[in-house]
This record gives sequence, structure tokens and C-alpha cells, in this order.
Amino acid sequence: MIYVTVGTQLPFDRLIRAVDEWCAVSGADVFAQVGPSDGNFSALKSESFITPEKADALMKEADLVVAHAGMGTIITATQCGKPLIIMAREFKYGEHRNDHQVATAKRFEDFPNITVVADEAELKQALDAFDTSASSPFAAGTKYAPDEFINNLKLLIADS
Repeated sequence: MIYVTVGTQLPFDRLIRAVDEWCAVSGADVFAQVGPSDGNFSALKSESFITPEKADALMKEADLVVAHAGMGTIITATQCGKPLIIMAREFKYGEHRNDHQVATAKRFEDFPNITVVADEAELKQALDAFDTSASSPFAAGTKYAPDEFINNLKLLIADS
């Protein structure tokens, strides 16, 4: 199962629409927390908002997490040992108040188990790579984040 989460502040229909289109073709089992969206998504299961308990359960159950570039989601997915695809919300599309998520995503481009995508086409390619490739770019999930990730995260925080 693929768990998609976009947080709760603003719509991020660009990401959800791309996953829904991919899901319609792939037939993958996808659950999406879509936030305050007016979108009609037909190929994936979705809810606007979910409880923290349900979010935790979905995160633990997921084979892959797809999300906005929110630090809470990045840290939680990593703690759960889940491969993660992130796509930043962009100010120019009215998806956030500024481009801090673009900066966050850029900092995670070389982290293990995280794939950063710039747009809908790259998102679909990353989903295809996870879904169909025997040599997936994603490492198998573990109970704990890899040491390399933890060390890189410590450096990132120290540099801030």
C-alpha cells in the first residue's frame, strides 16, 4: 500500500492529481490524506483529514510514502524506515506562503531512501520505479533510520 499525505494547511491537488492519474493506470493500492481539497479523485482512496492515530497506522502499514516536503512527514517516514518520495509545494502555484519546502526538498536530494521529485512527471516516474523495478532505487525499510541519514540530519540541523 502507498500512503500519500499532504498535511492540513493548504490544498496540494497537483501532487494528489498526479498520484490519482498514476493509480488509474497502475491499479496500485493507494490511500491519500488530501487536506482541504475540492478535487475529485477517482482511482485512489482518500480522506481530507485523518486522526494522528490513523496517520501513524497508515505510515507503519505503507510500503511507500509520498508526501509534501514537510519535516514532520520526512522525520516520521524515516523513523518508520519507509521509502519516501517528496514533492515540494510551490509558492507560484499557490500551494504555500513561500518556497521553504523547495529549499527543504533540495537539502534531502542525496539522503538514502528519499527521492525528491520536481514535478508531476518525475513523480509518476518515481512511482513507476518503485512499483515495477526489481532494482528499485529504494532500500528496504528497517525499524530505524540508517546511520548515514541520522548523521546527515544532524549536520543539516547544525547548519541551520
